[in-house]
Amino acid sequence: MKAGFGVSVLAALAGLALGQNAITENSGNFSLTADGMSYLFHVDQESGDLVSDHFGGPSNDFPIPAKISSQGWHDGLANVRREFPDVGRSDVRLPAIHIQHADGNTVSAFHYQSHQILQGKPALPGLPATYGEDADVSTVQVTLYDNYSDVTAVLSYSVFPKYNAVARSFQIHNNGSNDIVIQRAYSFSTDLPNLDLDMIELQGDWSAEMNRVKRKVQFGETSFRSTEGYSSHLHNPFFALISPTTTESTGEAWGFNLVYTGSFAATAERFSHGGIRVLLGLNPLHSSLHVAPGDTFTSPEVVAVYSSEGLGGMSRSFHSLYKNHLSRGKQTKQTRPILLNSWEGSGFNYTESSLVTLAGEAEALGIELFVNDDGWFGVEYPRNNDTMGLGDWTPNPAKFPDGLGPYVADVNNYTVLNSTSKLQFGLWVEPEMVNPNSTLYHEHPDWVLHAGQHVRSLTRNQLVLNLALPEVQDFVLNTVHGILDSANIQYIKWDNNRAIHEMPSPATDHAYILGLYRIIDNLTTSYPDVLWEGCASGGGRFDAGLLHYWPQSWTSDDTDASNRLTIQLGTSLAYPPSAMGCHVSAIPNGLTQRNISITYRAHVALMCGSFGFELSPSELSPEESAAIPSIMDEAHKVNPIVIGGDFYRLALPEETNWPAVQFVSNDTNTAVLFAFQQKMMIKPAAPPVRLQGLDPTARYWNSGDNGTYSGATYMNAGINLQWPQADYSSMLVWVYKQS
Repeated sequence: MKAGFGVSVLAALAGLALGQNAITENSGNFSLTADGMSYLFHVDQESGDLVSDHFGGPSNDFPIPAKISSQGWHDGLANVRREFPDVGRSDVRLPAIHIQHADGNTVSAFHYQSHQILQGKPALPGLPATYGEDADVSTVQVTLYDNYSDVTAVLSYSVFPKYNAVARSFQIHNNGSNDIVIQRAYSFSTDLPNLDLDMIELQGDWSAEMNRVKRKVQFGETSFRSTEGYSSHLHNPFFALISPTTTESTGEAWGFNLVYTGSFAATAERFSHGGIRVLLGLNPLHSSLHVAPGDTFTSPEVVAVYSSEGLGGMSRSFHSLYKNHLSRGKQTKQTRPILLNSWEGSGFNYTESSLVTLAGEAEALGIELFVNDDGWFGVEYPRNNDTMGLGDWTPNPAKFPDGLGPYVADVNNYTVLNSTSKLQFGLWVEPEMVNPNSTLYHEHPDWVLHAGQHVRSLTRNQLVLNLALPEVQDFVLNTVHGILDSANIQYIKWDNNRAIHEMPSPATDHAYILGLYRIIDNLTTSYPDVLWEGCASGGGRFDAGLLHYWPQSWTSDDTDASNRLTIQLGTSLAYPPSAMGCHVSAIPNGLTQRNISITYRAHVALMCGSFGFELSPSELSPEESAAIPSIMDEAHKVNPIVIGGDFYRLALPEETNWPAVQFVSNDTNTAVLFAFQQKMMIKPAAPPVRLQGLDPTARYWNSGDNGTYSGATYMNAGINLQWPQADYSSMLVWVYKQS
């Protein structure tokens, strides 16, 4: 149902029936209301343009806009806070939408036409997105029309009141008789007033992902992007804007996260009048998207969160929203099996019998899932190193003469220590890639991404299959279906070990990502009981797009426990710890050569939803072997609260020698504190650890000093932990509410 400036009667009645009024419209004024947030915009009655009014704390009224001088070169739309800025017509700031029309011009003039208010949230065709029932989310779709080009834009705003979150996307429909080309498509755009703000983004590289970078939003563009074809290690499609005085627990924070796995761009542009335009969406260098007559382009979705409780409040909104309304895998809210991955212990050098032996060693420790990593496939080009075999997903007959089925059955025959459960089996795959030394490449060299006669750049001795091609999508689907149907495989680690370099056109990247989504949507729907884990040389594709399909991702190839603290806490700004994978690896660490106790290594890994080991059990030292039983007991106790609880960053490793984090159960009856000492210090003394999220009036008992204190005492005075005289020490402290 569509209405002009009047209230949608059916939508209003539906809202009343549900006790909801999250979205209201009155005379062109749109109010999106959450528990602790308001998002307000209106239709300019003269121009038909959508005008931003407020995105922040609760507001019952539309504020009077700031007075901006129109003298000089910049008047008209240059001084207006806009919701969907286009190109031309006096606005010289970056646009959210940039279209080259059929006649070659790039000026657009979108004006309000109609709107409809819905309970619930429509899906985005072919794209991952948040979801929810009528009681969880409300949506308003605003239709704009450009009379000059015969193009329609439909802006979709969905508000999740419980999480102070707004999800935004748009569609462009070509009503004309010739192609149009979308040169720039920012899914989220809004204009904030002249506020003093800092930007926090997550920057990194392979094995150094998710480092916090904070910078002032100055005049001009404060921006970053990925041009790697994927969300990438270098930058994540997330950023936060915060007040200079904002901390983890106090102050204003706005978070923005693109639900997408391809190249992207993010910008906060401060104009001369001080206003800040926020933009997040596709990277224009990988756009130039043709829309044929009668066709529709749908942008990926951006989730925006407002918090008045600091960065921690922002993160917990993202975490809860994603666990309940983005990640759709059945394992999202389930505890995860403790696994052992064969890679760091065996590499490519193994046989079927050596792996069955390794699985037996894992079972004897209480491991519940044995994962066979790279090196199991290839006939003409056996995968004995990383120069050959990718693309040929037939078990190597020299290693597995009878295929995967009998081998996996032998692994499944083990009974997990102290249980009646059978050892589960998992497998590593990298279906998007191919080695030139492979049967597949020799048969289909045209299936890889390439640009004409240009040299096809190798990274890790491999090329990227062009998933924009339907025949390549079908090949990958048939291949993975065949693997999963060949044996009792209960876990898949889906890897991706290089960026996209050569593309036949800028639009290929988006077509590739849509092809990837088609593939993994089919597979996760066809095999819902398989636990899927994403990986891209670690955190190269740790993004909300893949989190929609896969409940977890490998956080980094750097398994050094000290480094992992920084990586995991950075990742937690947007993504829940329940979605992270972390393993205890052997020492000295393969990358840093650092020797850290197994207790510290385990405590860092236990902070993630997927906990496991990446080593040879037979090579554990006596001290490490003695620690394993207590680590396994802790893993079973901790995992439920990591999966289902709320997460608090208490102290950051880049700011203190004593970093700490905390998980709190939803009923606040139980909390678990992970605390770390990086270096032994004579002086100064370690600061008290102040907990968060407890009931201030209740009394709690803790396992650290057996003391009983009020929640207020824990949160305001804190706990003084008694640290040993040793580098890389750690403590796990349980806190229980007394009945």
